[in-house]
Amino acid sequence: MARDNFDKPEVKEFEEKVIQISRVSKKTKGGNKAGFSVLMVVGDKKGKVGVGLGKASDVLAAIKKGIKKAKKKMISVPLDGTTIPFAVTVKEGAGRIMLKPSSKGTGVIAGGPVRAVVEAAGVRDITGKIMGSDNQASSVYATFAALKQIAKIVEIKGIALRSIADIEEEERKKMEELQKKAAVKEKPAEASAAPAVAKKSAAKKPVAKVAKK
Repeated sequence: MARDNFDKPEVKEFEEKVIQISRVSKKTKGGNKAGFSVLMVVGDKKGKVGVGLGKASDVLAAIKKGIKKAKKKMISVPLDGTTIPFAVTVKEGAGRIMLKPSSKGTGVIAGGPVRAVVEAAGVRDITGKIMGSDNQASSVYATFAALKQIAKIVEIKGIALRSIADIEEEERKKMEELQKKAAVKEKPAEASAAPAVAKKSAAKKPVAKVAKK
């Protein structure tokens, strides 16, 4: 029984992504103290995402600190189905980012740092553009600030959002309506074709000849 428990794979609640690893140094009385800083993105792909910067003497410890800070700063991102409810442009430090909603099936059209944040949040269809500094850390912080701003606007204005199930139901109803319209168009065409066939068959009947006396 104990062996079966070890065989089960561990299911992680959050997805963790390393965005940037930087080597840093700090001046002390004893000399320069070297270390690492790691920028982490953590999300559950269901509407929650966080960003954290961890610093430590080794990379592994810095990653753990970054994950811990990201989980403390997590926000809930309001989703309209598989995308964001409206477009937004945000400037955060040197980073400036624009996010636009996209139709279902478009996918994530954005650069690496932006993609990492929105995918961790659970956004499947979105268009993002980096308009400020192309530094990865700046782009990550700007994207996080953009998602945070969307959440504030939705809360203040009370914007109605749709779930993925709602959108799928709407698409199903549209398909049913299109199929009904197509069926209605086909029926008159079949009805009008029947008299035409009858006329053709009547025209082909041989005419009886009268014998001359």
